[in-house]
Amino acid sequence: MSSEAPHDFGHKNHMADPSAEGRFGEFGGIYVPETLVPACQELERAFRSAWADTAFRDELKDLLTHYAGRPSPLTECENLSRELGCTILLKREDLNHTGSHKINNVLGQALLARRMGKTRLVAETGAGQHGVATATAAALFGMECVVYMGAVDIARQELNAFRMKLLGSEVRAAESGSKTLKDAVNEAMRHWVAAVETTHYCLGSVMGPHPYPWMVREFHRVIGDEAAEQCASLLGGGTPDVVVACVGGGSNAAGVFSGFADADAALVGVEPAGGAAVGRAVPGIVHGSHSYLMQDEWGQVLEAQSISAGLDYPGIGPEHAHLAATGRARYEPVTDAQVVDAFQLLARTEGIIAALESAHGLAWIVQAREELAGKTVLLNLSGRGDKDVAQMMDVLA
Repeated sequence: MSSEAPHDFGHKNHMADPSAEGRFGEFGGIYVPETLVPACQELERAFRSAWADTAFRDELKDLLTHYAGRPSPLTECENLSRELGCTILLKREDLNHTGSHKINNVLGQALLARRMGKTRLVAETGAGQHGVATATAAALFGMECVVYMGAVDIARQELNAFRMKLLGSEVRAAESGSKTLKDAVNEAMRHWVAAVETTHYCLGSVMGPHPYPWMVREFHRVIGDEAAEQCASLLGGGTPDVVVACVGGGSNAAGVFSGFADADAALVGVEPAGGAAVGRAVPGIVHGSHSYLMQDEWGQVLEAQSISAGLDYPGIGPEHAHLAATGRARYEPVTDAQVVDAFQLLARTEGIIAALESAHGLAWIVQAREELAGKTVLLNLSGRGDKDVAQMMDVLA
């Protein structure tokens, strides 16, 4: 760790609650059909009530501990650190039950749905990790569950599609558009409109209409809280110089950033080069909120492209747009080729097979190794790569 703080952010509560209108600065809000506005308002009331209820928080904590396996460990990568010339720490969300950070948010939303009297869950998924987590929670709580997944993603993530079915959920293919995550979100939202009385939409990232970006971040805050405490213990009360996480919609990044946003640590979100919504910095509305997204000069949403199904999304959560606009966080692109190299590097040096999503974060660290020389870097390893092995076999053949 550096002897002096690389930044002075003045402890300004950079990741505070949104405004009454659900905005982080100029980003966020509620842009949904009129029929869904009451559902969003009902959800906000329910979440505020539950989050202020000690019994709800205690039940969620118990599930995260005894079912999901928290706290996830912090791993110091000695071999990789020597190779790259900086100290690399991994927050091991890949070791959670179901294999990623997604279980944190899903258990919270499932508890909330039950509290609201909902009996069904509907979800979207890209790489399948959120879908698997939702199907897992539905099985645990005895709820019906429908998961929408792009037809392209079902083909490249066949194992996760089967896992959802094994857990008792119905998997429906999104056949429109690019047949990926964006289209799965569209289908899930349409389903919610038609079944809102009995169904909770278990949205998987810090995107969508208010209160989702805020609520999902709060359910993932446990990542940042744990990581801050673990880093302080390891570093003698200090913080890492840089905190890195991959970003599609941005839930794992929001979770880990929340633990360091008001500390003297640089925050870096890593986007796929083919889906760099912040890199384009074009504001617009997609899936219920105002944020940065990929669009052409006529305002049409462009198709994102990424080797990772979980990051194949043309927008970004509104709080990330706000963090980028205010300069509190920076967002950097990496190519598919860099991700493939990073995926192999972590496996070869540390015996850890990361999700392709998480490998984006490491790819940037490798790219920025001169800038990071001698520093302590915390990477949120958001998921494990079992789901990606078959795809990588084809890529590396």
